[in-house]
Amino acid sequence: MRLFLQIVTSLVVFAYPLAVYFGLHYLPVGTVALVLCAVLLLRLLLQKQKLKALLLPILIGIGLTAGSFIAKEHALLLFYPVVINLTMLALFSYSLVRGPSMIEQLARLKQPDLPDEAAGYLNKVTRLWCGLFIFNGCVALYTALYTSLETWTLYNGLIAYLLIGLLLAGEWLYRTLWLKKT
Repeated sequence: MRLFLQIVTSLVVFAYPLAVYFGLHYLPVGTVALVLCAVLLLRLLLQKQKLKALLLPILIGIGLTAGSFIAKEHALLLFYPVVINLTMLALFSYSLVRGPSMIEQLARLKQPDLPDEAAGYLNKVTRLWCGLFIFNGCVALYTALYTSLETWTLYNGLIAYLLIGLLLAGEWLYRTLWLKKT
């Protein structure tokens, strides 16, 4: 049952922009905020100890959704993607300062015996991810403050994920096709 709840809450959090969009179109503002708050509370309770860094965005999300419910105002719901991007930026940036970089840590999960020369490249990739989080966070903030719910949903529920996918795929292609040649 725990695994099922983890999967469901992960899917809802991943699809947060779509949940907000459809919830606001078919449910009263307070209802969608309360449902999302409950999902985030459940996510907090199911959180694994290893993922302590993700506690802050969940807690802020709970605050945003609870505040939206209390105020009966949907605007607060729109800031959660900004929080996620800021959190990811902080995690990736901090890893550059303290080392090893976040991408190096992830790479070592698959290949623990990475050569030392890889660290420089992996630092550059981590910086690239930081740039994407800055860009996504700025656009998420802009869409939350100045655009329609439809534009906010399109960017935060689709375009941002496409940009992440493009960076993942582009870096993988570069690494497998170009770097292996040199």
